[in-house]
Amino acid sequence: MGEPDRYVLHVPFTAPDPTRARQFARMVARSTARLPEVDAAEATVSAEDDQVVQSRLSRDRMLDNGRRCVLRADHAVPCAVVEPGR
Repeated sequence: MGEPDRYVLHVPFTAPDPTRARQFARMVARSTARLPEVDAAEATVSAEDDQVVQSRLSRDRMLDNGRRCVLRADHAVPCAVVEPGR
């Protein structure tokens, strides 16, 4: 049997500005990342009235150890991963 189909959940929320919207969206992505059905590395955020323009929340770069960088997409420091069990 092949891979299951993928879907995108659209859940509107309020925030005072785009920076706070990205912060909130990252928190939601991190809190659901433990679920095997969720691919938090692919999480994006957009304005409700401009959903075509999506901002990636994390860098999504694969590192040498097979894990993904978990920092913001625009980070200036070296990439980092969350160690298992944390």
